Amino acid sequence: VQLQASGGGLVQAGGSLRLSCAASGSIFGINDMGWYRQAPGKQRELVASITRGGNTNYADSVKGRFTVPRDNAKNTVYLQMNSLISEDTAVYYCYANVRLNIGRSSIFWGQGTQVTVSS
Repeated sequence: VQLQASGGGLVQAGGSLRLSCAASGSIFGINDMGWYRQAPGKQRELVASITRGGNTNYADSVKGRFTVPRDNAKNTVYLQMNSLISEDTAVYYCYANVRLNIGRSSIFWGQGTQVTVSS
């Protein structure tokens, strides 16, 4: 199983970016998917997650600004980031809790994509 993330870049404060992460390979199904981020000198933190059924969870720092839609048919999760601030600058990592077969699941990670917000 591989996760391919894309969509990072440089954006001015107040702007928007959309990250994408597509899972491929021998996938029986996918439970929750989402995004973590890690800023320089800080621990990796959960940004947002979404279950297969569409239930979402957001870090307090991004509530009201970020959304995390997913397309189950495409095994893809997105991170729509609006009203970006400099504190959002980080490397963003997607993950997927993949069901490999009945009774067996494993977490897979994308390669990380840099988001830089200039003030």
